Amino acid sequence: MAVNTWNTYTWKPALAEAGIIPPRPKDAKPWQWEAAPKDGFHVLRHTYASVMLEAGESVVTLARRLGHSSPAITLGYYAHFMPEAGSKGRTAIDGLLGRQEDQGASRNSPDSSQG
Repeated sequence: MAVNTWNTYTWKPALAEAGIIPPRPKDAKPWQWEAAPKDGFHVLRHTYASVMLEAGESVVTLARRLGHSSPAITLGYYAHFMPEAGSKGRTAIDGLLGRQEDQGASRNSPDSSQG
């Protein structure tokens, strides 16, 4: 089903029934509803994407599920929902090097005073 069809004949009537948007005027065409950008169907899509990323879902998988042509598009919209981005890689490298997080900077680190 096309999203516009679903939005017009299912989502908007449900919002109106719940009192979130006003009912469609009697003389309005079937597709003429009050605008509801903050309550629109697209909000569900953004909610789904942000929850998936915060749960650790791969950007590649999410891009496929959302129908994006590239994971770069997904990252452009949702990177701010990935606060832990990079931590898995740092943890893996630290483990490989046998370092603990609380040991501080190593001699070869840019943060080292021994530079």
